[in-house]
Amino acid sequence: MIKYFLGIDVGGTKTRALIADETGQAMGFGVSGPGNHEGVGYDGLSRAICVAFKQAAASAGIKPAQIAWAGFGIGGYDWPSEREPHLKAIGGLGLRAPVEIVNDAVLGLLAGTGDGWGVAVVSGTGCNCWGWDRTRQHIGHVTGHGFEMGEGAGASELIIKAMQAVSYEWTRRGPATQLTAAFLRHTGAHDLADLLEGVLQHKYELDSEAAPLVFQVAEAGDVVANEVIRWAGCELGEMATAVIRQLGFEKSDFDVILTGSMFDGGSLLIEPMRQTVHALAPGARLVRLAAPPVVGAVLLGMEQAGVKISADIRRKLSETSSLMQNHG
Repeated sequence: MIKYFLGIDVGGTKTRALIADETGQAMGFGVSGPGNHEGVGYDGLSRAICVAFKQAAASAGIKPAQIAWAGFGIGGYDWPSEREPHLKAIGGLGLRAPVEIVNDAVLGLLAGTGDGWGVAVVSGTGCNCWGWDRTRQHIGHVTGHGFEMGEGAGASELIIKAMQAVSYEWTRRGPATQLTAAFLRHTGAHDLADLLEGVLQHKYELDSEAAPLVFQVAEAGDVVANEVIRWAGCELGEMATAVIRQLGFEKSDFDVILTGSMFDGGSLLIEPMRQTVHALAPGARLVRLAAPPVVGAVLLGMEQAGVKISADIRRKLSETSSLMQNHG
């Protein structure tokens, strides 16, 4: 009998579900909206995973009872006290299969390394960093709570820093920047004073979706925008070095897996991060995750079921899931 494995990647913007068989062949894919309980609550989490799973099961042509194991990488799952409410929300899927859950950052380790250990940094809407040693008995992580805990930087934090720079131009605390013109065009504000007033009074919305504008302005040569992105890269590097210290990896050779849309910004963001990490751990290899993160959730389910995951299974799962996601 064919065994089917479910993986779900729950994020602050989207939730993705993938079903694959034990050979690594992707069978079904589904996508829905945000599922991080910090933004949508546990009821919202339950709805998001149900929608994504139903789509994946329908496209795979299977029923929930046919799932052998399920793995979940969940944004916002940061503390042991959150395990039970997350499992309760997942219970709404009606699965008979055993379930394992991890923070969504861990999916980068599972999908991006051959043996599932090292450090993973997520920078999307928000940011996080987790790591495992070779035994997976020693875990390191940051709080995952952004500016509130002094951690940056996802796209949300990048926009906050960019708006601070724009504010500094208005107050003459800092230099002029082309970020101002970019944000005026984006919001339709009349002038800088109108932009600041409108953002503060929620007339205009500048959120994480505006992050690509910062990279565009930086690539055009704006010094201030470049400094904002450099700040973000250094902050991501500091998150990684915190976890490296927790795991005692300073003298080790290991992968730092980079996951999330912010890393689409390329070297402007990654190079200052690399410099920060290498100052502490010169053997660290910064690797952009090539496989969809949801692949890590499927692999988590396979591992829990005792499947021996070969390089061929990893390759097949990555390739077929990418095709399915791109055409889904």
